[in-house]
Amino acid sequence: MKKYHPVIKVKGFATSQSVKLSEKTIAKTEKAGNFLTEIADVFLFILQIIREIFSRDFEFKEFFRQCFQVGYKSLPLVSVTGAIMGLVLTIQSRPVLVDFGAVTMLPGMVAISLIREMGPVITALICAGKIGSGMGAELGSMKVTEQIDAMEVSSTNPMRFLVVTRVLAATLMIPLLILYADALGILGCWVGANIKGDVSFALFFSQAFAHVHFMDLFPAVIKSFFFGAVIGLVGCYKGYNAGRGTESVGVAANSAVVLASLLVIIVDMIAVQITDMLL
Repeated sequence: MKKYHPVIKVKGFATSQSVKLSEKTIAKTEKAGNFLTEIADVFLFILQIIREIFSRDFEFKEFFRQCFQVGYKSLPLVSVTGAIMGLVLTIQSRPVLVDFGAVTMLPGMVAISLIREMGPVITALICAGKIGSGMGAELGSMKVTEQIDAMEVSSTNPMRFLVVTRVLAATLMIPLLILYADALGILGCWVGANIKGDVSFALFFSQAFAHVHFMDLFPAVIKSFFFGAVIGLVGCYKGYNAGRGTESVGVAANSAVVLASLLVIIVDMIAVQITDMLL
């Protein structure tokens, strides 16, 4: 036997339908409220970091340790990435330039491509995967095991010791890693040019840097600092505000990588638009 539930109509609308509409409205309102709350928490997190940067008791020892972790420990991955970038770009571009008889333009084209866009963006994405996930997982595990709460109880400022040092280390070291990757990319381009040709080291680099100007390097260096700051902020924020369960460590690391990579691309788009307007 089927049970039929009577539906009471009020002013032409079913009560059950109005209840469903109200539930959807409440759900959308809650999502919008959570999104705005998240944005407010991010701004408060950034303001707290800025305030702690200029405090008297700055953790220099921890800052240098984080610079070692962020910079030196990332050198092997960045080295391979930079060399392969230049090598692949050369191998892909050389046949087209040969058809047009413009092989001499290859060093300058690769150098400008690496310095302006490919070097900073690809290196920043690699660092977002390695450094951002590492920060999110490390701080998330400390949050789960209540080490951050223990630091607060013992009168140690966890924001100053854990977050500020990591954000500043990422902001300082990632631009250096990007410049290092650019140099290795140009060196990889020279190796790729000599696979099917014969170009001396001095001639290649003179042709490469003859086309590179100050305004090619300056905007790339400036935006690389923003890449480092974004990666450090996202990694620390996701880890510092992780949940209490063990699954939250993986969630913090995963969300840190995804959000940092997305923000790197957005920052690059904004930087390109600003550079285009200024030039």
